[in-house]
Amino acid sequence: MGFWEAIWKSSVLGVVQGLTEFLPVSSSGHLTLLQKLLGFDTAGGSMTFINIMMHLGTLIAVVIVFWKDIVALFRKPFKPLLMLIVATIPAGIIGLLFSDQIDAIFSDEEKGLMYLALCFAITALLLLVCELVAKRQKDPKPLNWGSSVSMGLMQAVALFPGISRSGSTIVAGTLVGAKRDEVAKFSFLMSIPVILGSFLVEIASGVKDVVTDQPSYFTAIGAPEIVGMIFGVVFSMIFGFLAIKWMLKIIRKANYMWFSVYLLCLSLTTFWLGYIL
Repeated sequence: MGFWEAIWKSSVLGVVQGLTEFLPVSSSGHLTLLQKLLGFDTAGGSMTFINIMMHLGTLIAVVIVFWKDIVALFRKPFKPLLMLIVATIPAGIIGLLFSDQIDAIFSDEEKGLMYLALCFAITALLLLVCELVAKRQKDPKPLNWGSSVSMGLMQAVALFPGISRSGSTIVAGTLVGAKRDEVAKFSFLMSIPVILGSFLVEIASGVKDVVTDQPSYFTAIGAPEIVGMIFGVVFSMIFGFLAIKWMLKIIRKANYMWFSVYLLCLSLTTFWLGYIL
C-alpha cells in the first residue's frame, strides 16, 4: 500500500470511527465493514490493531470533553470510580478470553458480513425498545450500582462488531430506570478503561510475538501504514469530539428512531454485500 492510499483510507476510517464511536451505530461494525470494502488485510490480527489505533483518537476526545469528571473520579468518596471499575470488568474478561475468536468470526471471508448484518439488526432493535421505554419514564433514578453493572454487562456484549458499545450501554442504563444524562456521561467514561486496556494488551501481544520470533502484524506494518494511522487517529479525535457533543443532545431527547432505521438499512445492505461478495 502506497503512502497516499494509506493516508486516504486511514483518514476515512478515522472519520467514521470518530463519528460512530459515540453515536449508537457501532464503530467496530463500521470499521469492519469499511476495511473489507477498502481492501485492508484483515488477517493475522491486523484488523484488531487498526481498530484499536482508531479508537485511541476517540479516547483523546473523551478525555478532552470530560476531563473535569475524570479528575472528580479520584476524589472522595470514590463511589463513581469504583462503579466504573466494576462496570469495566465484564468487557475486560470477555476481551482477554475471546477477542481472538471474535476477530476470527467477523474476519471470515464467507460468513463475516452475515454475522455483522445480524449484529447491526440487534442494535437497531435495542435502540427502538430504548426509545419506547425512555419516553414513558416518569421518575428516572440516579445512577446506582445496579444500573452500572447492567451497563457493564452490555459493554461486554458490545465486543461483537455491529453491537454498538455506546448504544447498548445507554440502552441498559435507560431500561433499568437511570437518569439519561448520568447514563450518557457514565457510558462515555466507560470507554476509557476499555480502549486503553485493549491498546496496552494489543501492544504487549505484538511485542511478545516479535521477541519470540512469531509472526506479528508489527513486522507487516510499513511506513505508509504508520503515517496513515497517524492521520486516522487525528481525524478520529476531531470527529469524536463533535460526535460526543451531538450525542449528549440526542440522549436528553431520547430520540433514537432514526439511528434504528439507519442500522436496519445498513444491516440489509451488509447482508446483501455478504451474499454477492
